Amino acid sequence: MGFTVATNNGVRRITLDRPEQYNALSVPVLKALAECIDESASNAEVRCVVISGSGRAFCAGADVAEWAEAEANGTLETYGWTEAAHAMMAKLYALPKPVIAEVNGAAVGAGVDLALCCDFRYASTKSKFKAGYTTMAYCPDAGSSWHLPRLIGLEKAKQFLFFDKAWPAEQALAAGLVTEVHEPEALTAAVDAVAATLAAGPTFAYGQTKALLEQSSRNSLVEQLSLEQAAGLLCGRSKDADEALKASIEKRSPEFTGQ
Repeated sequence: MGFTVATNNGVRRITLDRPEQYNALSVPVLKALAECIDESASNAEVRCVVISGSGRAFCAGADVAEWAEAEANGTLETYGWTEAAHAMMAKLYALPKPVIAEVNGAAVGAGVDLALCCDFRYASTKSKFKAGYTTMAYCPDAGSSWHLPRLIGLEKAKQFLFFDKAWPAEQALAAGLVTEVHEPEALTAAVDAVAATLAAGPTFAYGQTKALLEQSSRNSLVEQLSLEQAAGLLCGRSKDADEALKASIEKRSPEFTGQ
């Protein structure tokens, strides 16, 4: 399958597990990940998702061996990597639950794109981010041309993509590419703490908030207010909204169930 899955106390940890290939994304891995994301979306026990990598890398992007084999047999444009990657990335970005990328090492190409599809990116001080496209006389192909201008601005996105230099974690943090940076030995504990907080939160409201933010750039203020009203009505009918009101009246912390 190319990755492991473990779910504890509402947190689902998906760990890419091809360390010898630096957790590269092959077509079978991409398709299996898409299925896992679908199941995570529908599973009420999953209230936050963490994506990490085994070994020294987070994700090296596309599987170069698979790519070379497709080129050798004349199927480079049709072997299905792009379609599989796009389907998985779209599902991950739209997942109606919080998603954290635990970037434990190098993220290259589609590995960067994978992290960009997450809501938050926590990096190790040993992490590096590299687009990897123009060095191969190629252009972004798994979402970074959409994410980067929104996260770090157009000019910085051009710097990252055109010059194709690896950005160390601190540079990525300064640019706004990552959320926080931690020492390698402290990274997982920091991510686990954040994931636990999110998993104990109002999951349905998080999903509505993610959807509203994604839609906002395409709408006028009046249009967005209308969407907020509709989403607010749905949130107001949730069990978590009832619990929040009761907790406020009783002057205690709410105990959300994610419903």
